[in-house]
Amino acid sequence: MQYYPRALSRWCSLLLLILAVLLGAPAQAQKQGGVLRVYHRDSPGSMSIHELGTISAVMPMMGVFNNLVLYDQHVAKNSLDSVVPDLAKSWKWNEDGTKLTFTLQQGVKWHDGKPFTSADVKCTFDLLMGKAKDAFRINSRKGWYANLSEVTTNGEHEATMHLKRPQPALLTLLASGFTPVYPCHVSQRDMRVNPIGTGPFKFVEFKVNQSIKVVRNPNYWKPGRPYLDGVEYTIIPNRSTAILAFVAGNFDMTFPYEVSIPLLKDVTSQMPEAVCQVMPTNVAPNLLMNPVAPFDNTEIRRAVAMTLDRQAFIDILTEGRGNLGTANLPGPEGSWGMPEAMRRDLPGYGPDVAASREAARAIMRKHGYGPDKRLAVKVSARNLAVYRDPAVILIGQLKDIYIDGELEPVETANWVPKLIRREYQMALSLVGNGVDDPDQGYFENYACGSRTYMDYCNPEIDKLMVVQSSMADQEKRKQVVWEIDRRLTDDAVRPILFYTRAGTCWRPELKGVTLMQNSTFNGWRMEDWWLDR
Repeated sequence: MQYYPRALSRWCSLLLLILAVLLGAPAQAQKQGGVLRVYHRDSPGSMSIHELGTISAVMPMMGVFNNLVLYDQHVAKNSLDSVVPDLAKSWKWNEDGTKLTFTLQQGVKWHDGKPFTSADVKCTFDLLMGKAKDAFRINSRKGWYANLSEVTTNGEHEATMHLKRPQPALLTLLASGFTPVYPCHVSQRDMRVNPIGTGPFKFVEFKVNQSIKVVRNPNYWKPGRPYLDGVEYTIIPNRSTAILAFVAGNFDMTFPYEVSIPLLKDVTSQMPEAVCQVMPTNVAPNLLMNPVAPFDNTEIRRAVAMTLDRQAFIDILTEGRGNLGTANLPGPEGSWGMPEAMRRDLPGYGPDVAASREAARAIMRKHGYGPDKRLAVKVSARNLAVYRDPAVILIGQLKDIYIDGELEPVETANWVPKLIRREYQMALSLVGNGVDDPDQGYFENYACGSRTYMDYCNPEIDKLMVVQSSMADQEKRKQVVWEIDRRLTDDAVRPILFYTRAGTCWRPELKGVTLMQNSTFNGWRMEDWWLDR
């Protein structure tokens, strides 16, 4: 009589263990504590996300802030379906899609102890619209919110965005790492050097060309988060030096998407236990041509586009793992990329590179250039390998159409101001779309008055941008999106060279990481990352 209950107990315990395995019960619970060590590729101009367009600021600062809404940090593909609550616990549209009302979280405090309210939401978007008394030094996202007319509040916990027309994709912009909510009571001057947020981490310090540090917010409004005690970024501009330091165990993580395909082999051979993933970045090297003589002539710009051997960039820089594309990230990861059959008829996308270059030379000769009269230009590039390397290949290809380029490296802090002032002839830039949606890329980079860096303006294309933005039917919207893309490419406006794929690696002790497959900029909240050590 005593044996049966003991045997039953053993069988029950075994059954529970089997069920746990079959049901995928987590083998490990998250651990509290530890400082994540990341090497950083360069020194950003400031700590203000809204004033910058680089992951150099977004990665370390995204965890300092919250958004109204956020892309689910564990869904790899950003989309409207993966948008989840953050500072807004719920939202609703009015019947005609011109008002979006957010019900806000209560009890949230800024890192300096002041309460978060709807006034902070209004202040943030007044800044983005250029309506506030204070101002951003550079308003990098103003084009994103050109359709926003005002933000009103109803008490401390409700804010409404009023739109000029319907814009179904607005939530995708609000969910980006580029759209944190800023405090009303802190000046933009202070936000550049000592940012105050509501996020899981508090800013500690930024030492130019040395380091960036954030620490755990003990009063974070999401109970139990974050798990990490802090994150420390050490700035190492030399990519090979940084990789060696990672392999040597000095860091837990490489800078995101900064491990080139050739260097990835070094990491995996020297540190086989590392977790490494290669992802599309939604970042594309592209060519800016300042529209002063001779590049004010569309034919000259088109000749430059026609000489590009885009596959050569991909083969040399990514060992064949990049992607051809136009103004939108190509599939399968991208949702809006132009189909290959449509691309082939555009300047520089045909399969016969030699024939395309001969046609480009004919255009250049028509405008007075040739073997005995070559065009000398400086090709500016941000002083990082991801800019310099394609610039060197570009210079080699331009020689085939009588253009002699000279590389001009530019430090990060001076890069965007130089482009805004149009102090360049040619520039090898990166267009990094924070959102895989035309409402971001088109209005930021190509619309009249936007951040084109070449003052491009075509009212007819602007009208089409508004048409596609207002459409709820996504398949019909794609047809308009591709027509815009075709016209931009034909005008040689910021010709896209290729879309990059690159690696990110981390030590196996780091848990909870999900890399986003269609944007570099949206996956760095880190509130539920943890270290198993």
